[in-house]
Amino acid sequence: MIVASLPAVAAAWPAGVLVAVGLFGLVIGSFLNVVIVRVPEGRSLWRPRSACPRCGAQLAWHDNIPVLSFLVLHGRCRSCRAPISWRYPVVEIVNGVALVSAYVAFGPTAEFLVAGVLLAALIVVMAIDLQLQLIPDVITIPGIVVGLLANIVTGHVSWLESLIGIVVAGSLFLTIILASGGGMGGGDMKLGAMLGAFLGWKALLFALFVAIVLGGVVAIALLSLRLRGRKDPVPFGPFLAIGGAMGLFWGARVFAWYAGGFGL
Repeated sequence: MIVASLPAVAAAWPAGVLVAVGLFGLVIGSFLNVVIVRVPEGRSLWRPRSACPRCGAQLAWHDNIPVLSFLVLHGRCRSCRAPISWRYPVVEIVNGVALVSAYVAFGPTAEFLVAGVLLAALIVVMAIDLQLQLIPDVITIPGIVVGLLANIVTGHVSWLESLIGIVVAGSLFLTIILASGGGMGGGDMKLGAMLGAFLGWKALLFALFVAIVLGGVVAIALLSLRLRGRKDPVPFGPFLAIGGAMGLFWGARVFAWYAGGFGL
């Protein structure tokens, strides 16, 4: 087996612990929704309090409970009945599942905390890039530094592997940008470098492979269904985010399996 079964590993942890981690992930996911809305607009993450974008009514605490408030309100603002985007509960649930998966994979360790930070950043990047075709530097550039420092502290991968990952991703995407004449943005390059910093170059290669294959399949499907034209842009950030998450959990083991087949 190349990868372990997450459900099988999860059985080793008390259900109460996993539920607590999942609930905490939902709460963090609620904050990620604030980041997704306010970072592209250059607004403070702390003030003012969350409000309905249509009527401006500030949300009471009981209207800010992750997922539950959305269900109770039937997906509409309590004041003006404007529809609330499904992105809010989806982000909360995805982050909750991601955090539980990280806990199952790494347990109560510093690596779990680092994984949680990376996964949260990838969720934010994916949501913003899907909506605005933008990958904010305020997330990726500090993320490069955080990823490198985190590996120095935790030893998840060596600082050298992390540094090589940054250089490999940065160089690869810079080459693509120059060769394509701007067909890929600098945001993708910085996101790739951030993944290299967190994952190291070995897991990064797997993450890039997943992103390229997945992106190609989706692009072909969109063209075949005539949902996109040949010249219509398709954001690559979400595919990098998915590849990065898969690289976090399975990249090193897949690389070891692959390299082992060649006696490396």
